[in-house]
Amino acid sequence: MTVVGCNKCIKFMLFFFNFVFWLAGGVILGVALWLRHDNQTSSLLMQQFEGQQAPNTFYISVYILIAVGAVMMIVGFLGCYGAIQESQCLLGTFFFLLVCLFACEVAAGIWGFSNRDTISKEMINFYDAAYIKSVDIVDSSSKTAAIKVLEVFHETLDCCGKGDDSPLFKQVAGTLCPKKTQDDALLKPQSCHLKLKDLFSEKLCLIGLAALVVAVIMIFEMVFTMVLCCAIRNATPVY
Repeated sequence: MTVVGCNKCIKFMLFFFNFVFWLAGGVILGVALWLRHDNQTSSLLMQQFEGQQAPNTFYISVYILIAVGAVMMIVGFLGCYGAIQESQCLLGTFFFLLVCLFACEVAAGIWGFSNRDTISKEMINFYDAAYIKSVDIVDSSSKTAAIKVLEVFHETLDCCGKGDDSPLFKQVAGTLCPKKTQDDALLKPQSCHLKLKDLFSEKLCLIGLAALVVAVIMIFEMVFTMVLCCAIRNATPVY
């Protein structure tokens, strides 16, 4: 027996929200893949210096986002099919998976908020290690490697130095900093510390906004799923 009246309206609203949820999963998956292969972040995070890889904490959050997007698409399809078929079993499974996803998202949000500055700090420390080595007065293979790392940072972020550069660095800044036009040469180069903070803050804000939108959709879905399950149970004749 199918649901009627307002419950039928809730059924189609649940289908609509599930479809939006499925689309959101696809968007999150696409954004995560873009963040993973973005030229700016990739060129910085692939750097190596003195046998150490650049910190990959940012990639960990991106991989989690890829997994979440894929699971959302599967769960969204399950919810759409369960709503159309009016299946209590499918809707119950969908509700359980939705609660698990919501709990994981809340936990990830708390972790992300508490570690929001970790990524930029790790990259700044990595930059500073190469910076210190690049001004070493003794020529060595480590100094050459450090200069190459700094050149990638400077070209990618269009910056130069830490903002409070030492006299030694200013002596070699002409070879390390991006080449400027005559008009730009008069301007003071931007600090790479600030550029790194801005870069990862922008990416993390994008991730946080996507998570907030998904959380709101999930709350509506959980409410509509419970209402529809109760309506289906009440509409089923008991013998």
